[in-house]
Amino acid sequence: MSDKVPYELLGGEKGVRRLCDAFYDVVDTLPEAKTIRRMHKENLDEIRQKFFEYMSAWLGGPPLYRDKYGGMCITDPHRPFAIGPQERDMWLYCMTKALEHIGASEEAKKMIDRPLFNVADMLRNRDN
Repeated sequence: MSDKVPYELLGGEKGVRRLCDAFYDVVDTLPEAKTIRRMHKENLDEIRQKFFEYMSAWLGGPPLYRDKYGGMCITDPHRPFAIGPQERDMWLYCMTKALEHIGASEEAKKMIDRPLFNVADMLRNRDN
C-alpha cells in the first residue's frame, strides 16, 4: 500500500474532477438512480462543482469547499430530502460505477470504500 492519499491515487485535481463528473453522469443517466436524480436541479453544473470542491478535501486534497463556503458539514443541505437505506445504497452504487468508469485503482477504491459508506449512512434521516 502506498503512502498516497486518495486524492493523489485518483490523479489529483483532474482525477477528482473526472470522478465527480462521472458520478453525476451516472446519476443523470441510470434509470435506477431516478430517486437520487430528483433530489437535484435540472441543470447539474452547480452541484457538480460543489461536489468536486467537497470531494477535493474529503479525499485529501485542497480544502476548496471549506475555503469557499466556510465549513464541510453536508448534513444540512441533505436534510430536506428523504434519505433511507435505499437512497444511501443507490448513491454508493452510483459512486462505484463512477470509480469504475474512471479506472480508479483497487488501492484507491479499497481506501475509500468504508469511509464513503460512513458518510452516505450519516446522511440517512429515515429508516426505510
